[in-house]
Amino acid sequence: MVLEVAEIRNRRELREFIYLPAKVNRANPLWIPPIYMDNWKFFDAKKNRAFQHADAVLALARRDGRVVGRIMGIVSRRCNELRQECTGRFGFLECYEEQDVFSALIAFVEDWARGLGMKKLVGPMGFSDQDQQGFLYEGFGHEPTLDSYHNFPYVDRFMDEAGYTKEVDYIDYIIKLSDRLPEFYEKISARAARQTEFRLVEFTKSKELKPYITRVFGLMNITYQNIYGYVPMTDAEMDALGKQYLPVIDPRFVKMVLKGEDLVGFFIGIPNMNEGLRKSKGHLFPFGILQIMAAMKKSRQLDALLAAIREDCRGRGIDVLIGAAMMRTAIAAGFEKIDSHHELETNLRMRAEVERIGGQIAKRFRIYQKAL
Repeated sequence: MVLEVAEIRNRRELREFIYLPAKVNRANPLWIPPIYMDNWKFFDAKKNRAFQHADAVLALARRDGRVVGRIMGIVSRRCNELRQECTGRFGFLECYEEQDVFSALIAFVEDWARGLGMKKLVGPMGFSDQDQQGFLYEGFGHEPTLDSYHNFPYVDRFMDEAGYTKEVDYIDYIIKLSDRLPEFYEKISARAARQTEFRLVEFTKSKELKPYITRVFGLMNITYQNIYGYVPMTDAEMDALGKQYLPVIDPRFVKMVLKGEDLVGFFIGIPNMNEGLRKSKGHLFPFGILQIMAAMKKSRQLDALLAAIREDCRGRGIDVLIGAAMMRTAIAAGFEKIDSHHELETNLRMRAEVERIGGQIAKRFRIYQKAL
C-alpha cells in the first residue's frame, strides 16, 4: 500500500485537513471538535494575519488515496528574530495509530524546516502560545479545555520513537471550590484590597469590556514577551483575537486591576463549553451557538483563559486580589471547580499560588524537540 505525504494545494484538500481530526478521534469520548468557522479562518493565509510573519506548510498523508494523517509546519520569522534562533515548529498533527504515517508526517516537516535553514524543530505548537500546544501525556480522563490537545496516548509513544525529547512541560490544575474562600485567602485578599494605589474592576455587561480589549492584549505583549513560545501580537492580530473571543466572554468572569488609569493586571475565565461543542459538532449554525451557550450556562467548571500582571506590580497582592474575586464570582454562580489551563512547569511562583489554594495537578502536556 502506497503512503505519500504532500502539501495541500486547494480548498478540497484544506477541507480534508480541517475535518480529519473528527474521524481520527471518533472513539475518543473526551475529544472536543473545534469551532469550524474559526478553523477555516485560522488555516487561511488570506484571513489569518499570523501568516504574514511566518512561513507555513499544510500537508496530508494518504495511503492508497485515503487521507490518514495531517500536519502543519511553521517557521515564525518574528519569534526567531526576537530570540535569535533558527527553530521551526510542527503542529496540528493528527493520525491514526500507525507509526509509519506519523513518521512520514514528521519527516516531511523536518525536511521542509531544514530547507529553510532551521536547526531545530519543536512542537506541537502553532503561531503563538495562544494556539494549541503540547501533547497531552498525563490525565487522559479529565475534560479538555478550549484549544488544548486531547490526543490518544499512542501519540507520545510515537514522538519518543521518532527521536524527540522533552522541550518543556505544561501543568494543568483543578481547583475545587467550596461554598466560601479558604479563611487564610480571605485575609490575604482583604489586605490586598486595602492598598489604595490598586483598584479592582469588575464587569456585568459585555459592552463595558470593549474599551479594555486592546489594553489587555497590550499588557500581554509586555508581560508575556519572555514566556516560552509567545510571539508579540500586532494591532491587527489583537483586533482579530478580540472579535473572536468577545462574543463568548461572560463579563462576570473578567477581573482587572488598575493603578490610576493604567491596566496592571487581569484574569479572564470562561465557563467550559465542551458539551455544547460536542452536540453542535463544532458548527455554530443553525443551532450550534444555542447549544454552546446552553452548555456554558449549565457548566459547573470554569476554565481559566488568560491572566497577566505587570512585572513592576508583582508581589504586591494583585494575584490574590483578582484570584479571590474570580473565585467568589465562580462560587456565587454555582461552579464546583476551576481548571487552570496550561501553566509552564517553570512558573514556580504561579504554581505555588495555585497549590496554596488547593489546586491539584490533573493533566500534563509536553512540547517536544529535536535537532535537525
